[in-house]
Amino acid sequence: MLIPLRSSERVYALAKVTTTLIALNMAIFLYQVSMPPEQLNDFVMQWGIVPDHLQLASLVTSMFLHGGWMHILGNMLFLWVFGRNVEDLIGGTRFLALYMVTGVLAGIVQVIFNPYSRVPTIGASGAIAGVMGAYLVKLPRSRIYTLLFFLFVTTVEIPAPFLLLFWFLMQFLNGIGSLTSTDYSGGGVAWFAHVGGFIAGMVLARFFPDRRKWRSWYEEG
Repeated sequence: MLIPLRSSERVYALAKVTTTLIALNMAIFLYQVSMPPEQLNDFVMQWGIVPDHLQLASLVTSMFLHGGWMHILGNMLFLWVFGRNVEDLIGGTRFLALYMVTGVLAGIVQVIFNPYSRVPTIGASGAIAGVMGAYLVKLPRSRIYTLLFFLFVTTVEIPAPFLLLFWFLMQFLNGIGSLTSTDYSGGGVAWFAHVGGFIAGMVLARFFPDRRKWRSWYEEG
């Protein structure tokens, strides 16, 4: 198991949007866990993506719901590790646009590949996959300090392209494997949301120019 801890790239400005997104996701999750089970189930069915009877608003609202502590903590860790650098490079407003657009596109891809599913798809992972795709394009020479679990526990520096492309390959292969299932009522991971979000992030990153030429302003402050 590989768990990213931090990027080798320096961050020059406060990651206000990344921090706000994390805080918002955590606040909504705490609201979720305060609900009794039946109310929570209705809440998730209403605001999550249910492909079999899709509500367009759920393509946005689903990004702020999570299924458990491991789900949200894992997502927020990935958002913190990769989001801070991308936000620092392109600016907060562009970063928020990238996050929201890739999240919506990730949801659409998931619906395309699972059009008859009656299980709600929730979580920020599609949008975060978009951030990871943008990170790969923007910072291909960076390295990720990573916690490695393999017979022993240690930390290693892994080139970002290797880590991110390995992650993407795993999502893609698992997504292909999930197509053999005909159970439209069972749960699982939204593999194709990850795949779609990652590719969307790689493509859209090219339309958001870096603001490195203004970085001297940060260094002087």
